Amino acid sequence: MSYKASLVKLAIKWTPKFLVLWVANIILKGIAELTYFAFDIETRKAYVAINLAGESETIEVWLENFYIVGDESSHQFVIQQARSNRLWLNNLLAQVTGRAWKIPAMPQYSAQLKLVAELLEAKG
Repeated sequence: MSYKASLVKLAIKWTPKFLVLWVANIILKGIAELTYFAFDIETRKAYVAINLAGESETIEVWLENFYIVGDESSHQFVIQQARSNRLWLNNLLAQVTGRAWKIPAMPQYSAQLKLVAELLEAKG
């Protein structure tokens, strides 16, 4: 792993949850409120709890074993497992899990995509 990727991984681990929640809730103001967030880059697990505006119950989503595969010319994003506490969202997640989703080539972001691909490369 490159020095830059190691630094980013360390920054992700050290970022306080309250900071993620605070920034996300500024962006989502009037749409939703992120109430909990957990992300483990090592085990490739993520969990979010969010309250949509006008809804009384929290929506929870768990993602597991997600990664990026690819080469110099193209990349795909894969989520192996995803579930939610809502039936409609589980049905939607079932349509996207286990498939490789092509990440569109954006030349202006190729360096950033390469770094993210390195951080989320498939574990062998």
